[in-house]
Amino acid sequence: MGFLAVIIAAVAGFAVGAAWYMALAEQWMAAANIKKGADGRPEGDSPAPYIMAGFAMLLVAGMMRHMFALSGIDTVGKGLVTGLGVGLFFISPWIMINNAYGGRPFQLTLIDGGYAVIGCSVMGLVLSLF
Repeated sequence: MGFLAVIIAAVAGFAVGAAWYMALAEQWMAAANIKKGADGRPEGDSPAPYIMAGFAMLLVAGMMRHMFALSGIDTVGKGLVTGLGVGLFFISPWIMINNAYGGRPFQLTLIDGGYAVIGCSVMGLVLSLF
């Protein structure tokens, strides 16, 4: 059952990312300095980032499940709050550091960090349902 929970949580996190970045596509591409093609999509669009994102979601969901099991996270509320904490206090600061050293706009940190917070919250909620 644990592996199924990880897969479902990873899919949920990926879906949240799809919705998040579709809603913020213009702002994200501007902040990330990504050029648009004639079709409005990023130039040189490739399936590789989507594949890597899916794999990354599996890694994050798997580690979150492990943390939940070790910490006794066993309710929806605890799962949601712990997921929020993972995104807000582990992942977002790392994104901020990378963007700061890369000289990228703070708006990019807000967009990418916001996804980390919401995505991990949703994954935490999903994991706590199992």
